Amino acid sequence: MAQPIIALQEGVLREENLRFREPMNFTLGTGEHIALVGTNGSGKTVLIETLLGQHFLQSGTLGYAFGGERRLVSDNIRYITFRDAYGSADAGYYYQQRWNASDRESVPTAGELLGRIGADEAWRDELFGLLGIGPLLGKQIILLSSGELRRFQIAKMLLSSPRVLVVENPFIGLDVQTRELLRALMLRLTRETGLQIVLALSAPEDVPDFITHVYTIDSMTCGPKRTLDEFRAEQDFTARVSTMRERFGREPAGLPAPRGTLPACDEVVSMRDVTIRYGERVILDRLNWTIRRGEKWTLTGANGSGKSTLLSLICADNPQSYAQDIALFGRRRGTGESIWEIKREIGYVSPEMHRSYVKDIAAVDIVASGFFDSIGLYRTADDAQRAVCDEWLRAFGIHALRDRSFVRLSSGEQRMLLLARAFVKDPALLILDEPLHGLDCLNKERARAVIEAFCQRPGKTLIYVTHYEHELPGCVDRRMELARRG
Repeated sequence: MAQPIIALQEGVLREENLRFREPMNFTLGTGEHIALVGTNGSGKTVLIETLLGQHFLQSGTLGYAFGGERRLVSDNIRYITFRDAYGSADAGYYYQQRWNASDRESVPTAGELLGRIGADEAWRDELFGLLGIGPLLGKQIILLSSGELRRFQIAKMLLSSPRVLVVENPFIGLDVQTRELLRALMLRLTRETGLQIVLALSAPEDVPDFITHVYTIDSMTCGPKRTLDEFRAEQDFTARVSTMRERFGREPAGLPAPRGTLPACDEVVSMRDVTIRYGERVILDRLNWTIRRGEKWTLTGANGSGKSTLLSLICADNPQSYAQDIALFGRRRGTGESIWEIKREIGYVSPEMHRSYVKDIAAVDIVASGFFDSIGLYRTADDAQRAVCDEWLRAFGIHALRDRSFVRLSSGEQRMLLLARAFVKDPALLILDEPLHGLDCLNKERARAVIEAFCQRPGKTLIYVTHYEHELPGCVDRRMELARRG
């Protein structure tokens, strides 16, 4: 039997609101690699934080046996959270900062941050090569795409040569090539180094082959430790997803009644020879794109190809739009319209928004902020608006979260709330950037059903971004693909 290097036995937390239904038991033995698989809000993060010593035990024991000179937990375990996929927002970060060059002068580059970590040069060079870090080194950290940020975070953690690497939903935000690269890197690390890996996953099909054991986390209960073969033998994932799709197909999402009116124009977006550059780096080069009312598009491209920059022009977040030939909802940018007039027609969710939305306010207020296009709620929603918020919370199956603080919810629950926020004003243009990432299979199917039902409304226009082709709604029939530049 493998010697445990982390052992949690009969653990009960002091904080009542974080307690599991039964005492927690978890062991990571020498040579083992573990997946924690569970739905959104099931307790995966609470268990991980307990293993890291971030919560006090009322009873039970938590022990470590790392050995060697580095005995501190912080020296031996590195944890990459869901939010780290989009970069940790510090106190000075705000939503549009990425697009405002004058506000980025003191922001460090990825190379500067990675250079501060002492590491063997040969290992540094090998790791950077495996993860494709070279092209990112000269970029300011806030200019990295969500997928580039994930690679940066993994490189930063691995440079310190931890004994255990804990990663939450490691494959979100990554294009197909980078997902396969990361799987291969993890497999190689497990075979050639002493690194042990613990993954927190929302989808059973994401469990890689190098995993040796699985714990299933369900409704604040930690199941028994099973081998990967035992887990896969008991998991009929395909049948479960098929059952859910059939259910949502039979019972279309019950959406609130339409409220919005469509702009009186045929062209929702018109871009002609749009070129965006930051210093020497060209992000978009003479791009042309016309989106007409009622069209359903997918926007695709590898990590770093400029998708987020392109969307920032449409959402009126990027000041470079004033120097371009861009018309939104029939009006040329820079002809007197305010950004709020543009945003009024758009419902939007994105990695950048999730990154910046660190607000200790009630879930219903998160949804209500969609009426005002604000990050946080600074105006009072009236009774009618709150009633609409409640309807959208029910449509997404999250009304039970209504009065809970946003920052105390799981990343998947947060994403569902931000989706409800995007729909709440019945927008003419819906922009969904990686909307399903981090969601469990049930919430993915529920969100997909809502999106499909909403897009059946006359005249609704959609831009959908995902690195997973199978996530695309059936209504999408047009494609804009961006190529990565340098």
